[in-house]
Amino acid sequence: MPKIYKPGKVAVVLSGRHAGKKVVVIKQFDDGSKDKSFPYIVAAGIERYPQKVTKRMGAKKIAKRSKVKPFVKVISYNHLMPTRYALELEGLKGAVTQDTFKEPSQREDAKKQIKQIFEEKYTSGKNKWFFTPLRF
Repeated sequence: MPKIYKPGKVAVVLSGRHAGKKVVVIKQFDDGSKDKSFPYIVAAGIERYPQKVTKRMGAKKIAKRSKVKPFVKVISYNHLMPTRYALELEGLKGAVTQDTFKEPSQREDAKKQIKQIFEEKYTSGKNKWFFTPLRF
């Protein structure tokens, strides 16, 4: 069976608190691990998307509306739907590891790094689809 979830692939979460949100795969575990017997991914996603920005707005208002709230999560393959989109992962791989989930302080540090990376990508104008919420 081909590997669907590779690092950098964008997927949509189907169930749970983050249902309907987009995530980017950081690392995949096709055979599970010692503590989790099911196939899963470590993902970083967007909990709160940036708001719409227009030309009339000032720099201060644009900066405020361009904020992103990320989340980091371990998600089973059963709760994901892959998309055709991909995202470059230069900084994300170092930010989140398997050990990130052991302590809340490590998780918060990872979220701060991811927030910075996502906001840079959003302001550069690349990967526009990833930063727009799904409408359903």
